[in-house]
Amino acid sequence: MSDFRNGTKCVQAGYRPGNGEPRQIPIVQSTTFKYDTSEDMGKLFDLEASGYFYTRLQNPTNDHVAAKIADLEGGTAGMLTSSGQAANFFALFNICETGSHIVSSSSIYGGTFNLIAVTMKKMGIDVTFVSPDCTREELDAAFQDNTRAVFGETIANPALTVLDIEKFAQAAHDHGVPFIIDNTFPTPVNCRPIEWGADIVTHSTTKYMDGHGVAVGGAIVDSGKFDWMAHADKFPGLTTPDDSYHGIVYAEKFGLEGAFITKATAQLMRDFGCIQSPQNAFYLNLGLESLHVRMPKHVENGQAVAEFLQSQSKVKKVSYPGLPSDPYFEIAKKYLPNGGCGVVSCELEGGRAAAEAFMKKLKLAAIETHVADARTCCLNPATSSHRQLTDEQLEAAGIPAGLIRISCGLEDKEDLIADIEQALG
Repeated sequence: MSDFRNGTKCVQAGYRPGNGEPRQIPIVQSTTFKYDTSEDMGKLFDLEASGYFYTRLQNPTNDHVAAKIADLEGGTAGMLTSSGQAANFFALFNICETGSHIVSSSSIYGGTFNLIAVTMKKMGIDVTFVSPDCTREELDAAFQDNTRAVFGETIANPALTVLDIEKFAQAAHDHGVPFIIDNTFPTPVNCRPIEWGADIVTHSTTKYMDGHGVAVGGAIVDSGKFDWMAHADKFPGLTTPDDSYHGIVYAEKFGLEGAFITKATAQLMRDFGCIQSPQNAFYLNLGLESLHVRMPKHVENGQAVAEFLQSQSKVKKVSYPGLPSDPYFEIAKKYLPNGGCGVVSCELEGGRAAAEAFMKKLKLAAIETHVADARTCCLNPATSSHRQLTDEQLEAAGIPAGLIRISCGLEDKEDLIADIEQALG
């Protein structure tokens, strides 16, 4: 559906029923699939035919929804995972191995920071973190001979830094590696990173894509533009025979458009099994069908709350790229002309103690380890989602200990502002 706008794709892409077939995406709630002969099934195991044999690898419901997300992002292939963390891990580990190195923005979600800095380091994969505001020279200096990927977030959670996608993508390409970006907060409704040079896009579909807090999930989309064979020595997993599939070479057999996702599905999903359940994929699709309608409302509420907070004497600082005073306002106009998301970060006078007192007084907004929901929720990252980071790492990521993250839902903005006003009092 490449000729249609994203609003139409949210509703129609990924699944087009035939005559007499279900209008809604069917939930294929089955672990296995039946075949008439061993030869038929053998072709699937050899990647010589398309189809399904075990839901741990692929499922028709998931594939329909993944195809919709890939279409929304302007990619050539996509896959669903059990969570956004699984999506980021798969996207990186699909091209990294022991001895590899990653260049990453330091301003990313705390769980992802820990994944790259701690867990993947235990696997022998090193990382150099750079400021999202680094110069091109500083970015270039972070690369090593064994660098295999660059990673960042379009809008960082919860610091709300806006990444210069073109700068990071160009640096990655100049060094012969792909740029992987987490586009969870703006969603493809408000930003399509592939159009700015990104190669692989990831999502925590748990957030705005689902939109209702009912299903954890993740997604990976391949742009189909990175030439793996042109840098064959860097990516042997894609450019040399895979002995576990009878010597298949993914980049040769599936080309630019399909090699990355095919390998991630056939190899990583086979071995790690981080599949999204068909039921959750069905819920996700229901959320996607209204994504283009919900995002403008989230942005409207986020803008209104940010402007109100900025006017309050008890508020030390407000971070929201829609504010003219925000350091990312100009770059947000470039990459996010229709607004970014409904998440606002603020720091109160009085630090951590003031933040805790504020949250206790909230009546409408709920304290949750969640974000990007239809309902407004609030969090102090330093004591929850980012508690694994040291104070120094918190500062480096732009998340002071007294920071409050407010995720503005779909309620009336006047009611949200009234709740925040009484909590400040």
